[in-house]
Amino acid sequence: MRILGLDYGSKTVGVAVTDPLGLTAQGVEIIRRKEENKLRRTYARIEELAKEYGATAIVLGYPLNMDDTEGERTRKTLAFKEALERRTGLPIFLQDERLTTVEADEIMIEAGLSREERKQHVDRIAAQLILRDYLENEAWKESRSASL
Repeated sequence: MRILGLDYGSKTVGVAVTDPLGLTAQGVEIIRRKEENKLRRTYARIEELAKEYGATAIVLGYPLNMDDTEGERTRKTLAFKEALERRTGLPIFLQDERLTTVEADEIMIEAGLSREERKQHVDRIAAQLILRDYLENEAWKESRSASL
């Protein structure tokens, strides 16, 4: 049971995947495009990765504003989600992604990466953090329901 994690941005999609047991998240790659609305190759690459890893679901970062409101980026993410569901046939779960890019940047600063190096990796690490948060949230739900 592997799950893909995606950090959808205006010109990139960071990709992460769980281990075969669905316990941990590892960064995979960053899918880059030159224009925001040119998504055909992006969808195709995500489909390839889903097949390659045998993904049974996708977790997509949900970009809420800090005050819990939805903005333009949220609407674009929901449209991306709908199109991706149609193309892959996989269930797609939304995961709050607030501050994941900040956390990814902090991790890389602690690791001593330069600003340029951080720019090259931030979306992949953000996808990994989105997927990690989803896994932790699901594990918490399962442990809570087991104790009831």
